Amino acid sequence: MSLEDAFRATEILLALAFLQQSLEHLCGATRDRWIFLLRTGLCLMLVSGINSALALAGLVGLSALIVWRFQGSYNGGSDRMGLLILWCLSLAQAMPTVLWQERVLGYLAGQLILSYFISGKVKLTNPAWRNGQALSDVFAFSAYPVSKDLRRLSDLPRVLWVASWSVILFELAFPLALLGQKLLIVALILAAIFHLANAFLFGLNRFFWTWIAAYPSILWLQARVM
Repeated sequence: MSLEDAFRATEILLALAFLQQSLEHLCGATRDRWIFLLRTGLCLMLVSGINSALALAGLVGLSALIVWRFQGSYNGGSDRMGLLILWCLSLAQAMPTVLWQERVLGYLAGQLILSYFISGKVKLTNPAWRNGQALSDVFAFSAYPVSKDLRRLSDLPRVLWVASWSVILFELAFPLALLGQKLLIVALILAAIFHLANAFLFGLNRFFWTWIAAYPSILWLQARVM
């Protein structure tokens, strides 16, 4: 994947992620609807490729307004990743040379790799994750599961133990996917399936679209360095 293709793919995917988030607000009764209506227009500009620099600048300004309005990235990790991607794209637009643009995109790819690896490392140090209790508690007590029937999974400790260790080992091994293009593609597909499962099981739909938006950066990095 070329540098230009990676940036363009990232712009489109991020715009789609922001559109999904904006629709959540536009469909609800909220006094902040005008903010997300404006955000929707800027996202459509970015998808179409009409003055991408202006669209990114507008989205950066709105991101600052949204952070101020909600006193931070109110939806946690997915919003922080979205802001990271947005600011990297905007910073790359201002870079004077291709080399510096590559460094910005490489930084984004590095953050994506760390997001998986550090998550796995944190889980590994947590006894509740190592014995499957963490997942059991999520299904039993959390408000996240989208179906009450899913809570029955908390009564299957062996299944949850296997699931816990599968997630931990995958996240820890994720950096090794850079060793080969086919290996990386397989790893990204598995990661996407993981995020999609979280969307269906727990309603964490923002994570799926936002993390997908960062995938072109790592595909470019793998082709660039290997």
